[in-house]
Amino acid sequence: MPDAIVIGAGPNGLVAANLLADAGWSVEVLEAQDRPGGAVKSSEHVEPGFVHDAFSSFYPLTLASPAMRALELESHGLRWRHGPLVLAHPTTDGSCAVLSRSLEETAASLDSFAAGDGDAWRALFARYRRIEEPLLQALTTPFPPVRAGLRIAFRMRAELPELARFALLPVRRLADEHFRGAGAARLLAGNALHADFSPESSLGGFFGWLLGSLGQSVGFPFPEGGAGKLTEALVRRLEAKGGRVICDARVHEIVVRNGRAEGVRSSVGDATAGRAVLADVHAVALYLDLLARRHVPARVLDAIGKLELDPATLKVDWTLDGPIPWTAPDARRAPVVHVAESVDELTVTASELARKLVPSNPFLVLGQYSMGDPSRQPEGKETAWAYTHLPQGVEHGDLAERMEARVEALAPGFRALIQKRHAWTPALLEQANENLRGGALNGGTAQLHQQLIFRPVPGLGRAETPVRGLYLCSSSAHPGGGVHGGPGAIAARAALRKLRG
Repeated sequence: MPDAIVIGAGPNGLVAANLLADAGWSVEVLEAQDRPGGAVKSSEHVEPGFVHDAFSSFYPLTLASPAMRALELESHGLRWRHGPLVLAHPTTDGSCAVLSRSLEETAASLDSFAAGDGDAWRALFARYRRIEEPLLQALTTPFPPVRAGLRIAFRMRAELPELARFALLPVRRLADEHFRGAGAARLLAGNALHADFSPESSLGGFFGWLLGSLGQSVGFPFPEGGAGKLTEALVRRLEAKGGRVICDARVHEIVVRNGRAEGVRSSVGDATAGRAVLADVHAVALYLDLLARRHVPARVLDAIGKLELDPATLKVDWTLDGPIPWTAPDARRAPVVHVAESVDELTVTASELARKLVPSNPFLVLGQYSMGDPSRQPEGKETAWAYTHLPQGVEHGDLAERMEARVEALAPGFRALIQKRHAWTPALLEQANENLRGGALNGGTAQLHQQLIFRPVPGLGRAETPVRGLYLCSSSAHPGGGVHGGPGAIAARAALRKLRG
């Protein structure tokens, strides 16, 4: 009988399992799919010889997160790769804003849009550096992050009220207050839309600044050989500590006796947990599918029924006969490219999503990795992908073709290079990973009303659940989406803390 059963071998489940194993617990991880990884997988599913990341693909939060750094995955075979630049945001007028790990290169790019914007970027990055360590520590701390918060307050002192206001700003307002040109606004707004923050959403400015600062600091790294190498390192480390991952093991029910989680019923049989059950599953699946209703308070059932998903996703993977021929030279040097003409266009896109309309000009996040990792494709070829968002429950229609048209407008000749493509519809994403409910990537909206103490729902803002010995450790829990291991680390520490009494 293991001390802990972890349901789901996604990154959070594997982080939790590793931390429990580090504490001397015996751990079994049960994974419904035929291989571990959750949304951190890669394969040659489009064309032999071309390695595509099926879901997530670049990992600034992984490289920066204290929880992930502490695992020292590089000692277990993980190798990071970078491109010459971090991010490019070209537009059809020929301009291109870039984010580089070189502060001077980023500043020079922004100065090309408006003199002085480079210094403004330096100032905002200096603010990040000032609080970087406690801010990132807060990612792996239950809310409220008291110690990290006190350290931030000590470092900011009289500027703390200004920082609090800054954290709540929409990205449009933040850009208007600090920059004069369009380049910085594009970078910030595009980064904010990696979650579901419109240019007018509170917290969006903070998220755009955080992701931009991470890119400036650690880049947007990607594992050599594909995202699956990150998962392999997590599994290898766990197995070295005595833990086990069992695939094709679908959990049907969490067994509860006398108000406590005692084990699970699964496709490979019943299993009892000596100390805890940790669930790296969507909050809706946990409370509505895996737990019998009699074990869940009525207020929780009601709140879970109102949980708001983030928008659905359509992702297209391409194998190309050569690198994408971007008109903007800097876009040829960046593994990550954002496609949108302006912040105003992003506002229209967000409005269309809110009104359940497929965006007329879809915002794209695009990856191209031949410049940084030659192991992912044959020499002279390119492995590329792009994703965009659409409303939940709405048919995507010709959206994949319109995505390609947007790239073609910035890189004439792109379509002629396409050898094969594979479209991940929202339904296919959920089929491949049930945590991507409705094709949503982040376990629920990142908006303020469903963050912090409200995540996944009010009253359940910590890893503990109403069932003793059961902990939620997926991206539905605080601090939310992204491969930073925060929910997994928080849940593991909660289980260890409860045992110590």
